[in-house]
Amino acid sequence: MMPIRMGLIGLGAMGRHHARVIRQTSGMELVAVADPGGDAYGVAGDLEVLPDVHALIAAGIDAAMVAVPTVHHEEVGLALAAAGVHTMIEKPIAHTVEAGERVATAFEEAGLVGAVGYVERCNSAVLELRKRLAAGELGQVYQIQTRRQGPFPARISDVGVVKDLATHDVDLTAFIAGSPYDQVAAQVTHRSGREHEDMVLAIGRLASGVIVNHVVNWLSPMKERTTVVTGERGAFVADTMTGDLTFYANGTVPTTWDRVAQFRGVTEGDVVRYALPKREPLAVEQENFRDAVAGTGTDIVTMREGVHTLTVIEAMLASAHDGGRTIAL
Repeated sequence: MMPIRMGLIGLGAMGRHHARVIRQTSGMELVAVADPGGDAYGVAGDLEVLPDVHALIAAGIDAAMVAVPTVHHEEVGLALAAAGVHTMIEKPIAHTVEAGERVATAFEEAGLVGAVGYVERCNSAVLELRKRLAAGELGQVYQIQTRRQGPFPARISDVGVVKDLATHDVDLTAFIAGSPYDQVAAQVTHRSGREHEDMVLAIGRLASGVIVNHVVNWLSPMKERTTVVTGERGAFVADTMTGDLTFYANGTVPTTWDRVAQFRGVTEGDVVRYALPKREPLAVEQENFRDAVAGTGTDIVTMREGVHTLTVIEAMLASAHDGGRTIAL
């Protein structure tokens, strides 16, 4: 079978990593790259740096990876769909829900593979967590909480922390729970002097009844990427920085200490950290896209899922603008 002829548009902070991973992925060949701003990281190699998406299409590509600024996702995505090119667009799918709807519809109507690059889904800890939740190991799930904090990323200029980072947490929460959101509320702050928000606290509920909360900012010197799922048998903690998954079981050993025994909640039980194979999530993501294009896999984030995530994200921003009002989805 001939390798998939891949094109990459956007050679910035994320594009350089996509270029490396595409070249390393069996069954893919990077044949064309484009960026009107040039090749700041020197990733093109022997390839000519093309000026735009139309030149990329003219190079005869089968599929494309889009890593341009969010505001350009719609324009580039629609051009690729019109040209019959299977495409994965870096998250979020577009700058607005309406634009995302147009992109998703274009790929659906053309019968093309359209995916959104939510790489956290491909983290070993998240994949194992989802598998164990689906197997019922936690029993009924009560709550999912995420914490995503760290210093400001210089790569970001066109969106705030909600569309850049909280979007990951919304997607992975719905993914591991197997349920979309049905309501959300949020508060944001602007502490860094930029146009866009740099901190968000959000709470919500999934259609399944699971309650969720997200703490996200890029003003913390402490870097953290943690997802905690609490249920009737204990709690799973996934650390997507290290790829580790830990299970904290509810206690089963009776206590004779009266003051503790009178508490009607759970007690601490065994703690297990699972030994997991750890692969680079970006490599797993590209392999999943390759398989979808080849018709041998379906493990991608669909554009419809990308639109739902963007709907939740925009509802967070609308809620914060309206004093934290809960918004039904």
